[in-house]
Amino acid sequence: MKVDVIACGSMVVVEGCIIALTIMASTAMAKGMSPFVFVVYTNALASMILLPYSFLFHQNNRSEETWLTISFLLHVFFLGLIGVTIAQNLAFVGLSYIVACGMANQMPALSFILPIILRSRKLDWKRSGSEARLIGSLISFVGAISLTLYKGPTITNNSLAPPLLVFTSTHENWVVGCILFAASSFALAVWNILQAKTVKICKQVMKIISFYTLFGTIQTAAVALYMERDPQAWKLEFNFELLIIVLTGIFSSLIRTKIQMWCTRLKGPFFVALFKPCGIAYATTFGCLLFSDTFHYGSIMGAFICGVGYYTVLWGQMKDEEMSKSEGGNKVPLLQQPDSQV
Repeated sequence: MKVDVIACGSMVVVEGCIIALTIMASTAMAKGMSPFVFVVYTNALASMILLPYSFLFHQNNRSEETWLTISFLLHVFFLGLIGVTIAQNLAFVGLSYIVACGMANQMPALSFILPIILRSRKLDWKRSGSEARLIGSLISFVGAISLTLYKGPTITNNSLAPPLLVFTSTHENWVVGCILFAASSFALAVWNILQAKTVKICKQVMKIISFYTLFGTIQTAAVALYMERDPQAWKLEFNFELLIIVLTGIFSSLIRTKIQMWCTRLKGPFFVALFKPCGIAYATTFGCLLFSDTFHYGSIMGAFICGVGYYTVLWGQMKDEEMSKSEGGNKVPLLQQPDSQV
């Protein structure tokens, strides 16, 4: 029981840290930090941490002597391209327009719908789990549309906190921000499909994470050099921006990954996912306390609908997994998403 409480508490804290870092990053971008440069520096720091750690983590595992193959390198190259270069750049550019957490809850729905569209999975109407996942996906998409098109009135006209982390109204472009977040979620859905295939090539999870982070760092650097021609955008000083880069790089690469892997081994593959919508509660609380004239009833309503759809899809996925196990099927669990800061 004590271990269960620690696992639950750890995941609640992790989700709170994700939202806190998201708010801090968005604040820095509102003050002029380039989202492209931010992605490069955080992933570069993550690579420097993960590469040596991954070999230490798997030093006793000698079962895969030939994991470093051309096929493996191609898979991690595209994992870096889709999950880091495309998804993170879209997410953090979107973050420079708004603070939103509801779009992140589209992942299970997109991961369910996309294979059906690509005809790599068939929808089994006889399974209650599949029906629930379809209904949940529709609810999630309705929530995403609501989140994008309807803001509604502001919750409060007066911030309760000093204007240290408060955005100005010019920082917002709600529609553009939500579209970028939706595109990022779609990229991560494709990334989920690819990473499941990568696990079959190499079951050493930390090595997969470290290598696709390295490839992602190189790719994002190329994108950022094209997008940011001003040398001043790359200049690092001992200030708020550097603090966020260091905290995000360390937390996302090692702390969050380690906690999520420990919780997954302890409680199963669905345990970590259960806490993702906690970000809605955190974002709502922080938004009401810290943001002046930027937090809206419509955004909360849309995020809540996305959360309902998320849990509906997750419940349907759990039912499908139970039925597959009873039928003797084996499924390879997906990696936890180490690049979902947003």
